[in-house]
Amino acid sequence: MRAAVRTTCAYCGVGCGIAATPNPNGAGERSVEIRGDEAHPANAGRLCSKGTHLGETVALTGRLLTPMIGDRRASWDKALDLVARRFAETIARHGPDSVAFYVSGQLLTEDYYVANKLMKGFIGSANIDTNSRLCMSSAVAGHMRAFGEDVVPARYDDLEAADLVVLVGSNTAWCHPIVYQRIQAARAARGSKLVVIDPRRTETCEGADLHLALRPGSDVALMKGLLAWLAAEDALDRDYLAAHVEVPGGFWEELEATSDLWTTAKTCDLDPQALLRFFELFRDNPRTVTVFSQGINQSIRGTDQVNAILNLHLATGRIGKPGAAPFSITGQPNAMGGREVGGLASTLASHMDFAPENVARVGRFWAAPNMATRPGLKAVDLFRAMGEGRIKAVWIMATNPAVSLPDAARVREALAKCPFVVVSDVMAETDTGAHAHVRLPAAAWGEKDGTVTNSERVVSRQRRFMALPGEAMPDWWIIKEVGRRMGWKGEFAYDHPADIWREHARLTAYQNDGPASGGRVLNLADKAAIGNQAYEDMAPFRWGGTPFADGRFSTPSGKARMLPVVQMELQDPLRDWPLTLNTGRYRDQWHTMTRTGLAPKLARHREEPLVEVNPGDAEVMGLRSGDLARVATPQGDSLFRVALSDGQRPGEIFTPIHWTDQTSTGGRTGLLPRPLVDPHSGQPGFKSTPARLAKVATEWKGFLILRGEHPVKVPCLWATKVAVPGGALYEIAGNGDPARIEACLPRGERVEAIDQARGSRRVAVIVEGRLAGVLFLTRTGLLPSRDWLIGQLAAEGVGAAVLAARGPGSQPDKGATICVCFDIGLNQIVAAIREQALVDVPAIGKALGAGTNCGSCRPALAKILVQTNEEVLDAAE
Repeated sequence: MRAAVRTTCAYCGVGCGIAATPNPNGAGERSVEIRGDEAHPANAGRLCSKGTHLGETVALTGRLLTPMIGDRRASWDKALDLVARRFAETIARHGPDSVAFYVSGQLLTEDYYVANKLMKGFIGSANIDTNSRLCMSSAVAGHMRAFGEDVVPARYDDLEAADLVVLVGSNTAWCHPIVYQRIQAARAARGSKLVVIDPRRTETCEGADLHLALRPGSDVALMKGLLAWLAAEDALDRDYLAAHVEVPGGFWEELEATSDLWTTAKTCDLDPQALLRFFELFRDNPRTVTVFSQGINQSIRGTDQVNAILNLHLATGRIGKPGAAPFSITGQPNAMGGREVGGLASTLASHMDFAPENVARVGRFWAAPNMATRPGLKAVDLFRAMGEGRIKAVWIMATNPAVSLPDAARVREALAKCPFVVVSDVMAETDTGAHAHVRLPAAAWGEKDGTVTNSERVVSRQRRFMALPGEAMPDWWIIKEVGRRMGWKGEFAYDHPADIWREHARLTAYQNDGPASGGRVLNLADKAAIGNQAYEDMAPFRWGGTPFADGRFSTPSGKARMLPVVQMELQDPLRDWPLTLNTGRYRDQWHTMTRTGLAPKLARHREEPLVEVNPGDAEVMGLRSGDLARVATPQGDSLFRVALSDGQRPGEIFTPIHWTDQTSTGGRTGLLPRPLVDPHSGQPGFKSTPARLAKVATEWKGFLILRGEHPVKVPCLWATKVAVPGGALYEIAGNGDPARIEACLPRGERVEAIDQARGSRRVAVIVEGRLAGVLFLTRTGLLPSRDWLIGQLAAEGVGAAVLAARGPGSQPDKGATICVCFDIGLNQIVAAIREQALVDVPAIGKALGAGTNCGSCRPALAKILVQTNEEVLDAAE
């Protein structure tokens, strides 16, 4: 077996270390064994379900392997020359602000740096923005307003040193599972308290000491109410405020007049006693960490929501100390690296803004001829400008805005109108790539070499352990080649990612003496002269030490700033749009599923895009679990499968963000949110869109299973693709004659069975004794479990008996997959709890193995345990 390569996970901002062993035991050049890196400070060997199953995603299925101009293959020289020429011509004719880059937190820091330098220093525009705008730019704006610099003043160790952890707008158990496990381990070891503030009762709430299911968008009112109560209780740190914080005039008077406990409870739609309990917990536990994520950031008042949290920590002196900090936890693996180099349109470089002295400083360092002097267009405005004809050439790197941006139909229209669209991606077919004039094949995880920064400011290496496939190239190489072809050969003469890293590190240190001398916390001077081998061997390190421990901030006065924040007006339900739509992630999927969608195990937890509905609302609307329903907003509509959830507040619904045109005829959440943004950060508000929901009747339902890697477009109302071992499963439903679905089956020996009474039809295609495809349809009957049939894709000697959808003997349905690591279903877990009288999650692990690997399913196991034992007690009574 080859030696393991230490690298970093490709998914969330936790930044877990991975030991990747390529080609284990000669298993094949595109195979890898994945385990957690026990030496990495972020995860100490633990991995969540997504990281555990990264090995399932490294095959070349669907990869873009050659440059494409239109639908034709092209050489790199031809493609790069075309990109450089069209951008140069557009700039010459319409000016530098007529072009734009839209980049991604999936890029490595070195990729980001070259793209930012090319756009802001040489093209001369700041029209480079990133999909991180959609997830954490309100945190950036809040940090800069309060601290003078975008610095996260926390680390994961603080979670383990805290006496109270407050999770605000963060489904940590699903979106940052390793962080959640660290919190729960600390609670078990030292009895720390956990409060979850979220309109939804998610799995993160399981076992919390308190869950506040506040009204969506009322976070500012909650935090202002807490601060007013603390002031009345004389629980502020007056000495810290006097020495280290600027407070605007009238701040306390306005707070006292508007934010008493009873008014706060009414605004937030919370029980006053529950609210008081939270206030008391906060007062009584000075070692408090407040973790916030998308539920805070993704709001049209996201920056004020961030600053409301920062105000609390500044007013109580809970910052710069072990176990006491506000902690913005990022969504993407390198959102922080992008922030460091200036990948947002609203920042310049190295945590500098567009102040004239900063523009001059960066211009000198880069020897740049065309420095941008003002912020560029943020993501939503960038694509709006494209639709209006002001952006005439765009280069999109490692992201899928036709799916992920709000009001995605308008985004597609803008891309269709744009005269020149370039897409760098790993996948050949994406919703965004469909609009590209040029597609450039980029290196994927496992093929890339560079650095990433996680949520706690730890810089780690992503190392290459597989050869570049086809003609794929690293993003930094593609960008620098375009820069050279545009005339800046010496300025983009990079031969190795270490060359870029050293330049980035030097820029952070250039004329920067730190906050004590009016400079910045971000300073990588000690890494600015390392050699290539030292770069290759670089161990994870955290920059910035313990920021603000000395009470010095990156502001002109050296003091932090408390900001007056405004609670946005909360509207009553609208007559035509009576529901409130919230959107977010699923546990085992990532963004638009270009990677996780390839992993069969990850597909089984949530196979289809669901709209989660409160049971009371569903009853009023005549909806049952498993129905199809259309979610509509003023921007658009899409179909979803209905799931009833007690965790949804009445009047509110939830949909996931992951499904695309490549994977489903429905589930297009990006079509639904309003393109309204926070006035400070430009971050869209994805969490509270007025919506309505209506049942969609279908005459038949079924499923299609196909062997192999050749996707089909199933011609029916509802068709969702699910990756399975050896092929794909399509869940389908529709109206009219379903016979046209049979055209999706491959050629071969056909066997079929028809039940006229139930309107059922079963068809299997067998080729040389192996199952090539199977189609089950019914108008009134039940459909069998898919698991046994999926297993037959790998079987030999398959015959007509396959239509029975089960083998000989009793094979009970395992139910919906809960533990993806060991493929354990709900029915198996419930049966074990009942039959073996299991009383806790470790007992379930001992009996079945569930929850003993990555641990991502432990909150679900805890919930199932409670529900099952309650049912047993009810039956006994």
